[in-house]
Amino acid sequence: MPEEILVYKTDIVLHGDSYQIMVFCRADGRHFAKTRFSEGDIIINDGSSLEEALAKHEKLLPLAISSRKVMQDFRGNPKKSKGARP
Repeated sequence: MPEEILVYKTDIVLHGDSYQIMVFCRADGRHFAKTRFSEGDIIINDGSSLEEALAKHEKLLPLAISSRKVMQDFRGNPKKSKGARP
C-alpha cells in the first residue's frame, strides 16, 4: 500500500495564472496539500483533514506566489511560470 494517496486535485487561478493543488492522505490519516512551481520549488501545507490542509494551502498560496514574484523582480529575472498551467 502506498504511503500517500492522492485524494483531491484542483486548479486555482491567481494573478492570471492557473496553479494545480493536489491533496494527499498519509497512512496515518493526516493530509497535505502540494503545489509545484518548478522541479525544486514546491509549497506544502498539512492538516488533520482534507478540508484543513486545502484551506491552509489556499490561504497561503497567494503569499507564496507574490513572494516569488518579488524575488524575481528584485533579481531582475523574467517571470517564470513553469508551475503555472496554461
